[in-house]
Amino acid sequence: MAEILNDHQADEAVTKLSGWTRDGVTIERTAKLPSFPKAIEAVDKVAELAEAADHHPDIDIRWRTVTFRLSTHSAGGLTEKDFALASQIDGVLDAV
Repeated sequence: MAEILNDHQADEAVTKLSGWTRDGVTIERTAKLPSFPKAIEAVDKVAELAEAADHHPDIDIRWRTVTFRLSTHSAGGLTEKDFALASQIDGVLDAV
């Protein structure tokens, strides 16, 4: 099982990400994409990364606005897995 990060570690890790905020045991990023098809394209790419990592974000799609939420539910908090996938999500959003 992945090791839960303490508050200091989680706060420090979130500062290294683009546009992510922390709310307790969850990190979140909302992005407004140029169009609905681009939003779906980003979600599709994130889905592939999530499957490869066996770590799946909660995703909310509202027209062209997409919100990603990450937490390692099986561990009961934030782990390195969350921040690694968040960094990959940043790459997808930058590319779309």
